[in-house]
Amino acid sequence: MAYLTDIEIAQQCEMKPIMEIAKKAHVDEKYVEQYGRWKAKIDPALIDETDRKPGKLVLVTAITPTPAGEGKTTTTIGLADGLSRIGKDVTVALREPSLGPVFGIKGGAAGGGYAQVVPMEDINLHFTGDFHAIGAANNLLAASSRGTPWAST
Repeated sequence: MAYLTDIEIAQQCEMKPIMEIAKKAHVDEKYVEQYGRWKAKIDPALIDETDRKPGKLVLVTAITPTPAGEGKTTTTIGLADGLSRIGKDVTVALREPSLGPVFGIKGGAAGGGYAQVVPMEDINLHFTGDFHAIGAANNLLAASSRGTPWAST
C-alpha cells in the first residue's frame, strides 16, 4: 500500500475561502485583510471590540519531534481537529515558520499527514509573500558555497 506524502495530501485538500473560515471563527469582515482567496490577516482591534467572553488557552511547546517529524505543529492541529470534532469552538495560532522547511532540513510549519493546514507551500514559504525569505535563501547559498570563487588564486 502506497502512502501519500504530506504535500500530496495538502494538494488534494479542498480549501474553503478565508471569508468562510472567518465567519465560522466569528470574525466580522471589517477585521479581515484578505491576501487572495485563501489567506488573511486579522486586525488586532477585534480583541478590544469583541463581546465574546475569553476562551481557554492550550499551549503546545517544547516537544521533541518523532523520527517521522510529528512535532508541535502536528500536535496542535490534531488537538484542534479533535476538539472541533467534539463540538468545541476552536481557533489555532501558529507562529511563522523558520526557513528550515524551505531547505529540506526540518519538517514544515504546516503540520503533517492529515493534521496540517493549507496551503502548505505558501505557509512554508512565508504566509503573505514575505520576500525576505528569498533573500535569506540567496545569502545561505552564497555563504555555504565551497571555496571563494571571487578570490584570486
